[in-house]
Amino acid sequence: MVRPLVPPQLELDLWDGQAYVAVVPFTIRNLRPRAVPALPVLSHFAEINVRTYVIADGKPGVYFFSLDAANLSAVLGARLMYGLPYFKSEFRIHNHDHQVHYDSRRLTTRKPAEFRATYRAVSEELSWRPMNEAVERFVSERYCLYAVTSDHLYRTDIHHLPWPLQLASAEIAANTMAETIPLALSGPPPLLHFSTSIDVLVWWPKRVS
Repeated sequence: MVRPLVPPQLELDLWDGQAYVAVVPFTIRNLRPRAVPALPVLSHFAEINVRTYVIADGKPGVYFFSLDAANLSAVLGARLMYGLPYFKSEFRIHNHDHQVHYDSRRLTTRKPAEFRATYRAVSEELSWRPMNEAVERFVSERYCLYAVTSDHLYRTDIHHLPWPLQLASAEIAANTMAETIPLALSGPPPLLHFSTSIDVLVWWPKRVS
């Protein structure tokens, strides 16, 4: 199901023989270039992405099917500079009683791409295990992303500490984020994880030979 949707320059990275697809809702805070202060409007916004896991030149990373953001400047900038499939969406996010109420809706396509859910952490922070021993690390410890533009493959390196992950529960009212790919995500999600926050560094993309 996933292989035809990923550019041939990328090898699928499998866990126990299966490809995984993730829908990741979150909020960006203090996005800024190095040595430039964060700006109130441009540096803080909601985002949700749909991704799978790939390898190129022996380096594991992620491939984004789509990324939706509330900030139009971020959408246009990421499309131009990183070749990523960003879309403008509207969001309503509310935190109450240790729960996140998250609602997103894409504005730029006729086909629906919506995510409405309430989710929360339900465990203490998980103990760290290497990526090849724990599926939660396999889907989160990724230190580059890949994009294909004009038949050229580009890699963007990123850096962060290991994600402080907790098990999560979620009531998902709607999830059509992958239907425009098209890929049907049906049934209850097999994996649910939550993280409060993490700091991330991002470099410029480089062409992969």
